[in-house]
Amino acid sequence: MKKLVILAVLLSLMTTSFSVQAHREALLKSANVAANGAYTRKAFLELNKQAFDVQDSRRKLLIIGDSHAQDFLNAVNENNYLTHYQIRTHYIPTRCQVVFEAQARTHIEAKDRAFCQQANELDLAKPIVAEADVIILVARWRDWSAKLLPSTLQQLAVKPQQKVIVLGTKDFGKVNVRQYLSSTLKELVKLTNKVDPVPIATNDPLSQGAKHYTFVNQQSIICGSTTTCRLFTEQGELISYDGGHLTPAGAKWVGQRLFTNSPLGQL
Repeated sequence: MKKLVILAVLLSLMTTSFSVQAHREALLKSANVAANGAYTRKAFLELNKQAFDVQDSRRKLLIIGDSHAQDFLNAVNENNYLTHYQIRTHYIPTRCQVVFEAQARTHIEAKDRAFCQQANELDLAKPIVAEADVIILVARWRDWSAKLLPSTLQQLAVKPQQKVIVLGTKDFGKVNVRQYLSSTLKELVKLTNKVDPVPIATNDPLSQGAKHYTFVNQQSIICGSTTTCRLFTEQGELISYDGGHLTPAGAKWVGQRLFTNSPLGQL
């Protein structure tokens, strides 16, 4: 009997050891920036600057923005949302911002001006903007681009009958997965992180311009706070791999919150 008890204890310790090791490996894998970066970009870039299909009778939805717009599309796809729309995308790099190049010249950092003269192709979005029923803009906004957004929409010639939704900036703070490797599931679920207040401050001018569009404050919906945010789902899965962008599990988790608690759920 005593040997059976000892054996049971040993098996329990071995199972716990394997479980802890599997947890650590999963965390490290979920924080792989290269692999996650490829995931972030893939779906969005496959649709980038593609025309709507005239043979498709579904309504047309256009997503404009940077890598955070890529996050949003992943949040849609991970939950199988918006399948009743044709979705197309138009990419604008974060350092160039979602504004017309002429507007941005005095605001863009000197080192980025030559790049943005070539890469900021918002003017090329005008034809597909004209076709879209719904236009969603998502970015890691700067204060100046947030303030220029009503003017940007006017230059895009958005019509009154078109629905425009603007998603504000989100941030999860600095992520250091190695600090969490020894944490229990209970500890991970309760863990919160201090976020960067600078990008989050752009939600104020975005909300002030909301008479021109529907504003969705991602930070408030996802984090419930403007100063801190959780890093793990209820299942202990990492939400953001770099403090700004979403893991697959994070995309699914974020998408459920956005579509449950904002006008996005009415699309």
